[in-house]
Amino acid sequence: MSDLNPETFKPLLAKLVKTPEYFSTDDLQCALDHLFVPDAHLPAQVGAFLTALHLSRLDRRPEMLAAAAASLRSRALKADIEGRDTDFVVDIVGTGGDGHNTFNVSTTAAVVAAGAGARVCKHGSRASTSASGSADLLQSLGCLFTPPTADTPMHIARIPFTFILAPHYHPALALIAPYRRALPFRTMFNILGPLINPAHPHGLVLGVAERDLGATFARSLRDSGVARALVVCGAEGLDEISCAGDTHAWELKDGEITEHTLHPSQFGLCVHALARVSGGTAAENSEAFKALLTSGTRIPESLEPVLDFVLLNASALLVVAGLADDYKEGVKLARESITSGKAWDALQTFKSEGERAAALLA
Repeated sequence: MSDLNPETFKPLLAKLVKTPEYFSTDDLQCALDHLFVPDAHLPAQVGAFLTALHLSRLDRRPEMLAAAAASLRSRALKADIEGRDTDFVVDIVGTGGDGHNTFNVSTTAAVVAAGAGARVCKHGSRASTSASGSADLLQSLGCLFTPPTADTPMHIARIPFTFILAPHYHPALALIAPYRRALPFRTMFNILGPLINPAHPHGLVLGVAERDLGATFARSLRDSGVARALVVCGAEGLDEISCAGDTHAWELKDGEITEHTLHPSQFGLCVHALARVSGGTAAENSEAFKALLTSGTRIPESLEPVLDFVLLNASALLVVAGLADDYKEGVKLARESITSGKAWDALQTFKSEGERAAALLA
């Protein structure tokens, strides 16, 4: 690494610009080594690299996404996931950037699936393109996020639901954040989040905002060693399973990827316009979250569209986790998790664990 400098970066940039068809995953790894070492690049080189990668569309190739994810994971601070070798750990996450500003459905679905028996280690961050990100919602609900240290892997207790705050574990991304903000397009690093969970989940429900990315992400997950996954893109360009109609889906199972279409009717649920599930601020969304998970069978009628939206996505996660044989069974398990209070209990367990971890560091 000490031999890396702006001069050694130049040949890689030249190859990417002049002959992108010959730019390999090894070249990408070396280029990223330059990006993540402070004195190994010039600011203009970072912008040139990200722009050339985008224009060549190499940032949409599955092997490139998998290689970039591997590079970031190797630099990430470590998490010690208790029980990972015996539990089937899952995550539900989206790439973001869909512009719809819907309710925090993936976070809520993660908690609901945990209440139904799944081992969920959700990886997420604060809002960047919406009013309330996953971390914003959970913080509004009183959850604490304890940062790891560089020397000791963060112990993640064997509890149903855990949230891992991405910036705590990926300091390398902070080095290039100013360049990403200065560019008028979404770079590879805007969509890599779902692939760099420090918990290394065995299964994922992964939402993408562009249909063209669906098969790419399914292949990247397979290349990254994920056992089972469902990559989804709502027909409206939604990075969730849509409650408004069709959702394009790519299922990874037993090493094979199959493409099909999902619809709320396959889950035994009604269709709702996306306007009925729009999100608000973190405080507003947390109030809806509480009402949904603490009302038992008397969920307010105004929340029925949000309930169905959550049930859709929680059901898919339960199928991926192997706890439901089909989506209708997944909905049944998810609904029981909500009405029984088990979903709320899963969140309270995580909240208590966060308080315990924070007390140890005080």
